[in-house]
Amino acid sequence: MSDRDPLAEIERAFDMLGDQFDVTAGSVPTDIVDEGDSFVVRADLPGYDSENIDVQLAERRELTVSASSTETNEVSTGPFTQRERRQQSASRTVHLPEAVEESDTAANYEDGVLTVTLPKITAESDDGTDIPVN
Repeated sequence: MSDRDPLAEIERAFDMLGDQFDVTAGSVPTDIVDEGDSFVVRADLPGYDSENIDVQLAERRELTVSASSTETNEVSTGPFTQRERRQQSASRTVHLPEAVEESDTAANYEDGVLTVTLPKITAESDDGTDIPVN
């Protein structure tokens, strides 16, 4: 009898493939497009409601998209009741190549695709804040 665990070997193979292609289980397929004056991030999130999607921007360069949903189905026939619960969640953090303007970001969710528009910091706003000296 062998001590090999075939399921563990399959899981290890998927982990290796995920590492090679920078994708992990529960990860959100994401496209990042540089449109010159802004970045547009498109994330595939089919089956989620917009109120269950969270978008966070940290340090002007790190965008995190996460979503979760819970579904309960109940069927009653005579004296028997069947209940099934399903919970799913997914998240993805992307590091943007340049800093973005936090106050001008916008997100839209339509047909299972989340689109986040992140305007880049312009040269004028990148100079810092002018502090008057008294």
